[in-house]
Amino acid sequence: MIDGAGTSGIDTSKPHPARVYDYLLGGKDNYPVDQAAGDELVAAAPEARIGVRANRAFLERAVRFAVGSGIRQILDVGTGLPTSPNIHEIAQRVAPDVRVAYIDNDPIVKAHGDALLSSSGTTDIVLADLRSPQDILDHPDIRRLIDFNEPVALFLVAILHFVTDEEAPEHIVATLRDALPAGSLLVLSHATADFADREGAQAVYSNATATLNLRTRAEIERFFDGFDLVEPGLAQAPFWRPEGTPPEASREIGFYAGVARKSE
Repeated sequence: MIDGAGTSGIDTSKPHPARVYDYLLGGKDNYPVDQAAGDELVAAAPEARIGVRANRAFLERAVRFAVGSGIRQILDVGTGLPTSPNIHEIAQRVAPDVRVAYIDNDPIVKAHGDALLSSSGTTDIVLADLRSPQDILDHPDIRRLIDFNEPVALFLVAILHFVTDEEAPEHIVATLRDALPAGSLLVLSHATADFADREGAQAVYSNATATLNLRTRAEIERFFDGFDLVEPGLAQAPFWRPEGTPPEASREIGFYAGVARKSE
């Protein structure tokens, strides 16, 4: 998740999107200010807890899809606080040789990741910012782990809605896309107000370390330029290749999700 205070300091005086997300998932890596924001978010959007869980379930299904399609490298940008099972745990259950690079610009996330991954040679976490995509691509630890001559699954899950239009999210995605070879995947989810009024939810993040920038289906589809969406295309998160009955209130969940393949 993005930390508006930057990578040099840890701001616990304001809600942080990663910690609010952790709280809504039932985690313990959060502060009272994050818990209060999470409670406000649920009051403004009652399905918020169901929504973040549906988004997390989409991520797990997308990891299995990516690895099942033969990809052995994953680049997860804006990873947020570790939530078990983590991407590398899911992926390596399917194929133990999968390499996973996590990227986040929050020092708290980096510290948790370092502790979690200390004994792993196929997984690493790097302190870097999505808003500087070339720095991610040039980072020596990324280059050590990820071979950009072979297909990569790029995960941008629940992160781009914390990037403002002024920060050029389409350019960010295009920069990352252009570094990927044919056969790579883009796994993306993004918050939307297409299914319900979300002014209250946006207001919760107005005092957080990053604002919530909701986008329409058409705006989110543009992030997939240069990729071909796999079935069922861009869908609400619970309805992207569900493995069981989607939870109640799924039709109100404000997350679009999709997976797409780069053809050339």
